[in-house]
Amino acid sequence: MNPPPSLRDLYIDPNQAWAFAPPTPHASGSTMNNSAPSASAPDPIAPAYQWSTRPAAKHNSIFDLSPELRDSGFGGGDHAGGAHAAQLFKAFVASAVLQYTSTAIVMPWEVGKLLLQVQWVPRDAGEVDEVEVVEDDNEDALSDNSEGEDSSYFTDPNATPTMSKPPAPRARTDSQGYIIRRSVLEEGTRPEFIIPVGSADGVWGMMKRVGRFRFEGWLSLWKGLLTSCIAEVVSDTLQPMINGFLQSLLFPSMSPFHQPPILLPVASHLITGFLLSPLDLIRTRLVVQSFTARYKRYSGPLDALKQILRDEGGLRGIYLHPQLLIPALLDNALRPIVSLALPGVMTSYFGYGNITQDTHPVGWGVAELAGSCVGLLVTLPIETIRRRLQVQVRGTAAPIKGCVELRPAPYNGVVDALWHILTEERSDLPITRSPRRRRLSTKGKEKAKGGDAVEVDEEGQDEYQSWFRNTGLGQLYRGLGMRLGASAIVFGLALIGGGDDAEGGWAEI
Repeated sequence: MNPPPSLRDLYIDPNQAWAFAPPTPHASGSTMNNSAPSASAPDPIAPAYQWSTRPAAKHNSIFDLSPELRDSGFGGGDHAGGAHAAQLFKAFVASAVLQYTSTAIVMPWEVGKLLLQVQWVPRDAGEVDEVEVVEDDNEDALSDNSEGEDSSYFTDPNATPTMSKPPAPRARTDSQGYIIRRSVLEEGTRPEFIIPVGSADGVWGMMKRVGRFRFEGWLSLWKGLLTSCIAEVVSDTLQPMINGFLQSLLFPSMSPFHQPPILLPVASHLITGFLLSPLDLIRTRLVVQSFTARYKRYSGPLDALKQILRDEGGLRGIYLHPQLLIPALLDNALRPIVSLALPGVMTSYFGYGNITQDTHPVGWGVAELAGSCVGLLVTLPIETIRRRLQVQVRGTAAPIKGCVELRPAPYNGVVDALWHILTEERSDLPITRSPRRRRLSTKGKEKAKGGDAVEVDEEGQDEYQSWFRNTGLGQLYRGLGMRLGASAIVFGLALIGGGDDAEGGWAEI
């Protein structure tokens, strides 16, 4: 076997820079000296040219993708003097219209879900109804009629006629003469701007109910659209900036190829949600309030912010009140934890720990879909409790007149709201009324002493009642079906459109 050749002659000192110098007139060879004229001979003391790793001009990736903007002068090139802001303004307007349109498409579903979340459905709803007077059995009715015909011959025609039916029950009133509302299903005492409780069992049902209601209409499905659009734009812009700042502050030497710990994105989402919590509060109030100008409390987001700051404790009350701060922190912390941690936990639990987004995109998408569905069991109750507490006013503010039934007594916090929703509300929607019949018994087997009429309350036939009637667990998961459907649609779109960009990352190498 021959020994390997020596690499000693191929070694180059890395400290020596590569240099390229132009040839001098005194170079070897007479041909070069004779062919080059003496007038154009370069200076023998010419500077050396070296390689540089930095490009000569700084390029912007936006202008590389959009050459028309660079040609118009925004790239800092030769046409910078004749630059105009029309192209940049058009791009900004197009982005704003796209964001506004996408928010407007999903806004009706968000309005329907939010109204279902804040709607108060007490457990005794549907039990109290108008009293229907039903006569006794047929035999008793015939005997009463025959006796009445015989006794009519011996009665005085000038005498005051007696009442054959008991008088209708009189409504209870308070000390000031106002009628006391006994049930949320009473038509006579229900305010005209409130949608009947229990008339919708899902998001689509609530959307139809709102659109057909006389004091709302179809345009009310877009209440709070501008506030929602502003909140989404600011959140999408602010969260990456906070994430990058935290990464540069806590992990300045981290390589771009290393994945930061989960603490950074969770903290960035938490800080962003806390800073934008007033916008979320304003959006909830604008959606819940009545759409009719006669009962409307806030004329717009600026007016809502002004009134809340004036009547509910200023910036300290809008940010640091326990009924707003605690649910905001829980909501904005649980969402990123669920979306970032659950897919990896589920793949490891089922023995597929080697599945990653780069190696198995379809498997990772399935894990994300399963994680989002399981995470809704935790995040949706917290969101519902937060919406209930946001509707409540504090300080000297008057209660808002919502388009759905709101709880008359305020909640004291997160735990109190959770307990009362589970114990005092019902979940079997839509509510079907079971009228209570009042049976009137005269002379017969149930005749009282002295011939006075006896009233016996009888209910209709006993029907099967679901256990959801005695618990408010379903109230905590209003909009669950819509969220599951949205997650499935997102997974399907990613599965269909992901094949084209599956090797997009390798194309740059």
